[in-house]
Amino acid sequence: MNNFLTKYEKILEILKQFETKSNFLNQIRCPRLSDIELIALDITAESLSIDSEYQLFRTLPSPLSSKIERSVYNRRRRRLFFVKERIRKALADKLTGSENYFIVDSMPLEICKLSRSSRTTICKEDFLTSPSKGYCASQKLHFYGYKLHAVCSSTGVFTNFELTQAAVHDIHFLKNIKNNLSSCVLIGDKGYLSADYQLDLFTSNQIRLEVPMRVNQHDYQKQPYLFRKTRKRIETLFSQLCDQFMIRRNYAKSFDGYKTRILSKITAVTVIQMINKSLNRNINNLKSLVV
Repeated sequence: MNNFLTKYEKILEILKQFETKSNFLNQIRCPRLSDIELIALDITAESLSIDSEYQLFRTLPSPLSSKIERSVYNRRRRRLFFVKERIRKALADKLTGSENYFIVDSMPLEICKLSRSSRTTICKEDFLTSPSKGYCASQKLHFYGYKLHAVCSSTGVFTNFELTQAAVHDIHFLKNIKNNLSSCVLIGDKGYLSADYQLDLFTSNQIRLEVPMRVNQHDYQKQPYLFRKTRKRIETLFSQLCDQFMIRRNYAKSFDGYKTRILSKITAVTVIQMINKSLNRNINNLKSLVV
């Protein structure tokens, strides 16, 4: 319990450095647990691998459990999605500074097994945001759900991410990158190989897309070792999201709940990185405890 409160207070301190307001939602009565404190509570739970609200409210210290109920917590957490995303972007900008090298990749997020895809009702409240069937070439996996597309810096900080249906090809994510990056090198795998997109990114935003060539391409050249090594940074981040933050485990029933859970996990990674930086630690040592 002491570890939970210690980490919660440290995370709350970090969040207050980037948000001066305490409450963001229009509520008739001022809540006992402010909005910024609720976001800190959410991130603390994710950082301690507490992935279930049932588990969280069983282990929540009394100074916090007396301030909020479980049903209210879940509802307010979904409504604070855009506030949390704004804080995450501010943290990422502070951590990345003036970096010029970024990595892009995607990972499959399975909602349920393929055999249940026709019967399940999870996240199917809206056709535009409903899950779909897709294929992950790197894992040789057919799955039903979503794809997490992400961009991280060479130091391992998520700068942008997006959830799409599983059927969406990786390369279509590059259309949205132009709104967030410019004058930099973007490193990807063979899934992003496209001469048209490379030319478009460079002419519009001076983004140099570096992807490995296929062996059967004309004038084949192996991708430089430095780029191949740098690209592994985002793969390590994805592994940490799966192992420590259990991003593949899903308890949500609606898409709003699902995307909120994904954002909470990615924000938790960024907040821990900021804490590590303030303590002069390796920012990617995500399992380190706050002291």
